[in-house]
Amino acid sequence: MEELARVGPEVRERFVGRFGGGVLGWCDALPGLVGELAGRWGLEPVAAGGGGTSRVFRCVRRGDGARVWLKLTPDPSIAGEEAEALRVWAGRASVVALLAANTAAGALLLADVRPGTPVRQLGWTLPEVASLLRDLRSATRPAGDSGLRPLAHRIDFLFDLAERRASAAGAGAGADLAGPRAAALALAADGPTGLVHGDLHPSNVLSGPGGRLVAIDPRPTWGDPDFDAVDWALEGVTDLTALRRRTDRLAALVPGLSPDRLLAWCRALSALTAVPGRTRAGARTRRRASWPVWRACAPTDRPPLRPARTAPHLGRTPALRSGGCAHQAGARQAKTWRAGRGWGPADPHPRPPGGPAPRLTARP
Repeated sequence: MEELARVGPEVRERFVGRFGGGVLGWCDALPGLVGELAGRWGLEPVAAGGGGTSRVFRCVRRGDGARVWLKLTPDPSIAGEEAEALRVWAGRASVVALLAANTAAGALLLADVRPGTPVRQLGWTLPEVASLLRDLRSATRPAGDSGLRPLAHRIDFLFDLAERRASAAGAGAGADLAGPRAAALALAADGPTGLVHGDLHPSNVLSGPGGRLVAIDPRPTWGDPDFDAVDWALEGVTDLTALRRRTDRLAALVPGLSPDRLLAWCRALSALTAVPGRTRAGARTRRRASWPVWRACAPTDRPPLRPARTAPHLGRTPALRSGGCAHQAGARQAKTWRAGRGWGPADPHPRPPGGPAPRLTARP
């Protein structure tokens, strides 16, 4: 177990970039923490992985042999916020179930999701997404104090991160993002208030029993629930006319969703994916997912951008190789699926930079 829980150099470097140098002590102590929690909750860890803010262990529960997931983060507030949101959503089939938590230790024990294929690999339909959004929006704020912050905090985090990435790529994004940031903050200030997932993109939604979509990995806030529809509205659209059709249709399927507010959210947040960044190989790149929307909303003196390429499909939005839309400018935890294993952390053996992209197909 100690070897399995050991944090390697690449993960340590990523965590230092996210949490600062003090996280190295947490990395050193992680094997002991995993052992302690495994003993307390009756777990046998069998595989390890994770994303930008956590380590995730696939475990077998000793009592009944069930597969469960132990998730640990160096920041207890991240675990506390996720646990609070999952408790509010408890009992809803569209959200992963929280089995136990030790938020002071940054630890969550989560139920398995079968078959657990990320929606990004499968494709999706608007009625499927609408069912997920309706379920998420049905939660009401419980009485008492909450540890969740307002949506404006999440917006500032996403724009700050985009600016840092643009700066690292050698491009000044401050002027480009100042207007969209102000627009997003204005929307957050005057909209309705509900429980917002905060990171709801096709890599954070899995196929569950009976084909139902199941949300995982929330970065929850209190704010406008229409925020959670942004990635689904932007994915694959090639112009503002198509975007308006998408927002209108979503509004028709999701009671309470405003097509005008969703369109405004898309206009503001599409800028996050238009700023340059760098690949692991160091090459400057620009995410294509919402370029056409960004271009249509941008001043005319900006350089022209190539439109996003979309694959033909029959009523189902395919997975885009360029990654997600607005929310994925934040630090997300990529998931992969392996036959017979369900959902889990990112593959420990990713394809090398510049290697061929996986073949992505939509469901029949």
